[in-house]
Amino acid sequence: MPQLLSSIAAASALPAGRPVHLAVGMFDGVHIGHRAVLDAAVLAARRTGGVAAVLTFSPHPSHLFRPQDPVRLIMADNAKVEALFQLGMHAVIVQPFDPDFAAIEAEALIPHLRQAMPRLAAIYVGENWRFGRGRRGDIHMLVTEAKKHGVHVVSAPRINQDGEPISSTRIRAALTEGRMDDVNALLGSAYETIGVVTPGKQLGHTIGFPTLNLPWGATLPPRLGVYVQRVFSADDKSGAAGYPAVANFGLRPTVEQTNAPQLEVHIIDEDCPFGPGDRLRVEWLSFIRPEQKFANVEGLRAAIAADRSTARARFGL
Repeated sequence: MPQLLSSIAAASALPAGRPVHLAVGMFDGVHIGHRAVLDAAVLAARRTGGVAAVLTFSPHPSHLFRPQDPVRLIMADNAKVEALFQLGMHAVIVQPFDPDFAAIEAEALIPHLRQAMPRLAAIYVGENWRFGRGRRGDIHMLVTEAKKHGVHVVSAPRINQDGEPISSTRIRAALTEGRMDDVNALLGSAYETIGVVTPGKQLGHTIGFPTLNLPWGATLPPRLGVYVQRVFSADDKSGAAGYPAVANFGLRPTVEQTNAPQLEVHIIDEDCPFGPGDRLRVEWLSFIRPEQKFANVEGLRAAIAADRSTARARFGL
C-alpha cells in the first residue's frame, strides 16, 4: 500500500530492513525530465528489493523567499502525489518548506535524512539540483557528503526537446499561452485536472449544448478560451477510453461575467453519463480559440457549434 508521509521525520514509518532509494525535488508537473530521476529510483528499488520513495516539498520555496511573487505551480499537491504513485513510488514524503528546514546547512542534509531513513541507499536528483541553507549545495557537494555516509548519488542529466531543456518553467509559460500541444509534449502526457461536477443554471441546455460545471481552483490557470478535451470518471480505474468533449474555460462574458474562471465541459455526440456529484478527470488536448464576448446568445450558439465541429474533427468523428 503506497504511503503518503507528512515530513522527513515521518519517514521512520517506511518498511524496516529494506534499502531506500530516494528521489528528491519539487517535481512540479512530473514531466519527462523528472521521470528520468524518478524512474531510476523505481528501477533500483526493484533490483534491490528496496523502497522507492520521493522527497518533495510544500509549499514551493519561493513562498518563503519571495512571498510577494511566489511561483504558481502546474499541479496541486494532491495531483502531484497521485502522479508520483502512478509512476511506481512506494512512498511520497511531503516535507514542509519552512524556515527551520530552509536553515539546514548543506553538509547536514544527509545526516538529517539518515536519521529518519537509516537504510538510505541512494539519492536521485537532477544535475542542477541545489540544496541547503542559501542553496550552497550542488551535485558535487552532494556526492562528497553522501560518500561519507555510504550513500550513493545518481544525477540525471537534463533532457532537451526542440533544442531547449525541458523544465517546469518552460511548461508554465506554454500553459499560460494556451499552447497545449507543447505542454503535453513536454509533460509526456496530457495536462489534466480533477474536479466534482456542480449544478449550473442550465443555460447550456436552453441553447442546445448542455455542459458540466467543474469548479477547479488552479494556482496557474491555462489561457482563457475554448479547448478540445477528453473526459473520464476520476474513480474509474478500468482504463476506459473517455468521452470526447469541447470546453470553455473563462469568465462567461456573454451571459454572466464571473470573477473567477469557470470550466464548462460539453460532451460531444454522446448522452452525457455524468451529473452533479460525479468526480471527473479532464485531459486538455488542444486550444481552439480565446474566450469572446458575443453580442447575443445566438452569436454564442453559433460559435459553440463551430467549436464542436472543430473538436469533432480533432477526434476524427
